[in-house]
Amino acid sequence: MRRAAAAGLIVAAALIASACGGDPGSAAPSPPRADGFDARRAFADLRMQVELGPRPAGSEASRELAERLVRRIPAGRFEDVPGGLRNVVGTLPGRGKPILLGAHYGFVGANDGAGGVAVVLELARVLDRDRRACQREMRVVFFDGEESPRGSSDFAADGLRGSRAYVAAHPRGLRAMVLADFVADRDLSIPREATSNPALWKRLRRAAATAGALHVFPDRVGPGILDDHTPFLEQGTPAIDLIDFDYPHFHTTRDTLDKVSARSLDLVGETMLVLLRRLRAETCRG
Repeated sequence: MRRAAAAGLIVAAALIASACGGDPGSAAPSPPRADGFDARRAFADLRMQVELGPRPAGSEASRELAERLVRRIPAGRFEDVPGGLRNVVGTLPGRGKPILLGAHYGFVGANDGAGGVAVVLELARVLDRDRRACQREMRVVFFDGEESPRGSSDFAADGLRGSRAYVAAHPRGLRAMVLADFVADRDLSIPREATSNPALWKRLRRAAATAGALHVFPDRVGPGILDDHTPFLEQGTPAIDLIDFDYPHFHTTRDTLDKVSARSLDLVGETMLVLLRRLRAETCRG
C-alpha cells in the first residue's frame, strides 16, 4: 500500500529476522473466550509467516504460505491473478449480499503482511464455528501481489494486483469489504483511513466500544492510502481499511517480531469479530 499522494513504493527484499527468546506479546492478551478471538493462536500464525522468511509475490516462500493458508480456511481454493500469482479464497455460506474479509499475504514483514493475515485466519476460524443458516455469506480472501513488481515506479498502475483481479472476476454484489493491514504493531492507533467508508467505519467504532478497544480507533481521520480496499471502493462497495500507517518499520528489515504484539492482535480481532457478527446477522430475524 502507499499514501495516495506519495511518489513511489520502496520494496524491501531482505530477510526479516525472527526475534530471539519468548513470544514478545504472549503475556499481554487475556485468556481466550470459548466464542472469542484467540490472540495467542493468531500470534502463532503471525510467527509462522515470519519464519518463512521474505515472502514477495511469486516467490517460493509466498507460494508455500499460500498452500498453508488454503488448507486453513473454509472451502479454501485458489483464484488466478495475472502474472502467475494467485489469491487464496474461502467461503462461509449464507444468504443475501456477502461480506468480504481480506488481507494481503505477500511481502516480508511481521506487521506488514503477517499481522493482517493472522487476524483474518483467526476470525475465519471463529466465524466458521458460530455460523447460522440465516446469516450472510462471508468471503475470506488473501490477496496476492499487493506490492508493485520489482522495477515498477507506478504503484497506482502496477500494485494491488490481487485485489484488482478479484474485483474484475466478481464485479458486483458485496454488502461490505473489511481489510486488515497494519494491525499488529505494539504502539497501535488506527484512525479512519481517509477513503474508507464513513458509515461502515462508524459501525466499526461502535463494535470497538463493545469490545473494550475504542482507544485503538480514535475519532479522527488519517491519510488516504491506496490499498487492497481501493478497487472495492471504485466498484461501489462500502469498504474500510484497518491500517496504522504511522509505522516507521514497514518495507524494511526492521519489521520484526519484537515490533508487534499479541495484545494488538487481540484488540483488533475482538473488534472485527463484533462488527462481522453484526453484519452477518442483518439477514436474520429476531
